[in-house]
Amino acid sequence: MSVEEAIPERARAYLEQAIASINAPAGAAMLAASSVDAMLKAKGLEKGNLFSRIKQAVEDNLLTEGMSQWAHEVRLEANDQRHADNGASLPTSEDARKLIEFVQALGTFLFVLPAKVQRGIAHAKSG
Repeated sequence: MSVEEAIPERARAYLEQAIASINAPAGAAMLAASSVDAMLKAKGLEKGNLFSRIKQAVEDNLLTEGMSQWAHEVRLEANDQRHADNGASLPTSEDARKLIEFVQALGTFLFVLPAKVQRGIAHAKSG
């Protein structure tokens, strides 16, 4: 798995670390959530916690409702691990892989596609 350069540096670093940690799935889950948080902060959503940033992203039409539900799944999985919740099962490498796939999709939606659109517009104007 590779991480697109259009994703902001901090979010990209967390995502790269999550990918590198796939065999330590609890750590990968926490890093995936940090990447989501960094992406939302890069979009100007800095107030509150990750829960409130996801909610604000929907209100600001940055995320669809479905995307926010998926983002909350990443957040909740990370919280279970970060708080060593006895009631939560430990994630598997497959669980971590699914979280990472979402974070990559989110990065594509928020940063990669808009960057491609801007390059296309610039190319059309110069041609």
